[in-house]
Amino acid sequence: MASTPANQEQLHPQARGDREIVNSLLTEEQTDYNFAELARLLIRYRGFPGAKDIQADLEKVLQKWQLTEQQLYEKTRQIHDAGEVYKGRGKKGDQDDWS
Repeated sequence: MASTPANQEQLHPQARGDREIVNSLLTEEQTDYNFAELARLLIRYRGFPGAKDIQADLEKVLQKWQLTEQQLYEKTRQIHDAGEVYKGRGKKGDQDDWS
């Protein structure tokens, strides 16, 4: 496996689709689904050595919604405890999309 030089950003394999989601989050309102998507993407890109534009825009959404990451995660825990936020959303089968 080839290594990536320290100064070169890696391309996340999900970046193209995630960019579309992030663009939506930047313009849409706060909903349970959007909270869950924001939390999912923050977790996905935490510590990732690349996709700095996506990471910066996720932070912009947090600021726009006046939330800290901790507040977002608490809110999404409550959302997930209450029901299936992704049910009926047309996700690919039962495939998890966290990594």
